Amino acid sequence: MIKVDSFSFQGVNGAYSEQAGKNIFPNATSIPCATFEDMFEHVRSGKSEAAMVPIENSLAGRVADTQRLIPDSDLKITYEYFHEVNHNLLGIRGAKISDIKRIRSHEQGIAQCRNKILKLDKQMIVEADTAGSAKLISELNNIEDGAIASELAADIYDLDILEKNFQDTQNNVTRFLVMQKNLSDINLETKDILTTLVFTVRSIPAVLYKCLGGFASNGVNITKLESYIHPQGFDVAQFYIDFEGHPENTSVKLALEEMKFFCKKIEILGVYEKSSFRKK
Repeated sequence: MIKVDSFSFQGVNGAYSEQAGKNIFPNATSIPCATFEDMFEHVRSGKSEAAMVPIENSLAGRVADTQRLIPDSDLKITYEYFHEVNHNLLGIRGAKISDIKRIRSHEQGIAQCRNKILKLDKQMIVEADTAGSAKLISELNNIEDGAIASELAADIYDLDILEKNFQDTQNNVTRFLVMQKNLSDINLETKDILTTLVFTVRSIPAVLYKCLGGFASNGVNITKLESYIHPQGFDVAQFYIDFEGHPENTSVKLALEEMKFFCKKIEILGVYEKSSFRKK
């Protein structure tokens, strides 16, 4: 387990990103940031030691903003954490569900609780984020306004939890990456290692197939592959990949050597231990 004294996250206090960070680093200072760019800059400038970066959600899919920013962040992945999101319906002190007329939250919070809200026949109002919605209803101080947010947000803004596990489905998990200035110092013999890298391919037929062929022939398991538009334009293909093994393992080295023939650029973003959540 890595240790840090401070971490930055995108959002206001009480965000799920902050709650995830406090689960990993219970004694660390959490620093809210208005944007993901600010969050990364806090680490680069030394204002915080790590960034809590949401990368994908089991219901909503990948977090496009962070995947776009990660390759140019100048930071490295040192840890992964899977946070089980439990939405809570919050109200001001003394409010009951029957008092609530309007429920506020981030669009994903609303979407993930939509059936419950419809069953209760409440108005849905989309706000910028979940914790910000909790903060807003605490300021409005109106029993008719509720919010969908974290348990941490309820504590911070002195709100009652009217119903826990308010989401429509229980399978709601967000994968976070902890990103810091330097790569982790992981022993080559450590089991259950993941490596993350980004690569830009050459413009030749079947180039992706050729890039990945070395992984298959050397028995290296790929756990994630994403493509997205390179900042240079639509005709430049860039890929994000997670695979099992250390870059210095013989099989991985051979796969990467073969990959180099077909790539313009390969950059290792992180070498870190797999989360035990993957084994559940």
